[in-house]
Amino acid sequence: MAAGAVEQWLYPTDRGLYCEPGQFFIDPPRAVDRAVITHGHSDHARPGHGAVLATEATVNIMRLRMGETCAGSFQCMSYGERQSVNGVSVHLVPAGHILGSAQVVLEWQGQRAVVSGDYKRAADPTCAAFELVPCDVFVTEATFALPVFQHEPAHAEVGRLLSSLARQPERAHLVGAYGLGKTQRVIKLAREAGYDAPIYLHGALIGLCDLYRRHGVDLGDLRPATLDNNHDFAGALVLCPPSAVDDRWSRRFPDPVTGFASGWMRIKGRIRQTGVELPLVISDHADWPELLTTITETNAGDVWVTHGRDDALVYQLGLMGRKARALSLVGFEDEDD
Repeated sequence: MAAGAVEQWLYPTDRGLYCEPGQFFIDPPRAVDRAVITHGHSDHARPGHGAVLATEATVNIMRLRMGETCAGSFQCMSYGERQSVNGVSVHLVPAGHILGSAQVVLEWQGQRAVVSGDYKRAADPTCAAFELVPCDVFVTEATFALPVFQHEPAHAEVGRLLSSLARQPERAHLVGAYGLGKTQRVIKLAREAGYDAPIYLHGALIGLCDLYRRHGVDLGDLRPATLDNNHDFAGALVLCPPSAVDDRWSRRFPDPVTGFASGWMRIKGRIRQTGVELPLVISDHADWPELLTTITETNAGDVWVTHGRDDALVYQLGLMGRKARALSLVGFEDEDD
């Protein structure tokens, strides 16, 4: 069968990407009977599905964020474990995005399609590294699919944060970071760089950090960022949701250095919009070179682009002589970066 035949059994619908012979959707934006979920961010993992198949970490994240009964039933799959779903071979391989994130590998009648979900190629001590799978069709994200997006090494950006802490020990450093994935990565990178002081957390971040610990990710001494009479947080590293950097909660910290850890900090307009003093270019998505390298290395005869800057990526792949098209799936945001 030619690569184009994949679109006869895997195709976009108004309820998401559908595998017809398997009778399941991948990361559907609204409730369906059967769903395979790539990872736990809310633009990919939604409540209300009848049955969910995902990695154990993703299932635990969904239960923590959306409640124990957020799906009718759950089935956990380990990386590399294979299952036949109505004759379609399904297995999950690491996507390198966050804890539990997976690419979905589908094989049917001699063809292989890989649905990447969100992914990155850069090293991340809090999750399994991206695994490349050659395929006939590669369904890729395109969150940072513009040439301007060439992410800095995350360890170097965390080094800038720690250097600022050392230079300004009289000021707390208040860093906005998304609660699932980014917060834990920043903490772990700081620990690997030798920062062993307590790290203080906004209450909204504590539950997910505890979950990472239960999955074997050592985050060191973490404490709630609550006020008492003996602590003014001078010289402390404090992490919070991005929305908390400028709200009433942040006023407890006198003259803090404010930061935001995100791939969007590459864009000056975004920095001005957030008003932070210390922008940190730390992304959990592939940048432009990583996207092009990954697509090339899969040797896919057909590339489907699911969200983000799909127009730019499709155009560039055309210049490279590769067949590509945008799927224009709805429901995907940048909740995680």
